[in-house]
Amino acid sequence: MKNSAFHLALPCYSVTKTKNFYIDIIGAKVGRHSTQWVDIDLFGNQITFTKSGEFSFSYKSYKFGDTILPSFHFGVILDEKTWDFTFNRLSDKREEPTVATTFLRDKKGEHTSFFVEDPNGYVVEFKKFKDSQQVFAT
Repeated sequence: MKNSAFHLALPCYSVTKTKNFYIDIIGAKVGRHSTQWVDIDLFGNQITFTKSGEFSFSYKSYKFGDTILPSFHFGVILDEKTWDFTFNRLSDKREEPTVATTFLRDKKGEHTSFFVEDPNGYVVEFKKFKDSQQVFAT
């Protein structure tokens, strides 16, 4: 099966702040946009942020290994070179330290991730697998 890009549509508080975060901080590309919405090209995947009023997602966290993770998050799986570049870019551009964690060490599906929060409160995960053939390994 050929890899396909995904599309995700989410509300946002400010199109300008959201666009600036994804373009200037993450390094994504902007697609079609207006004052009310923006399409972000996040490594070939389309995220549409639409300006809305107040919104809230109530979600709990969960434990994976020794790490507490947000249940509500989205992300991308990157090759090692792109992941390393993105990690270093975000580490340089953010005031908060960017921390990477390795999950399932020495097991099927071993991967390393880091998480960042955007201006809307969404958590974005950036993930690289030790073996790209094990993304869906059980």
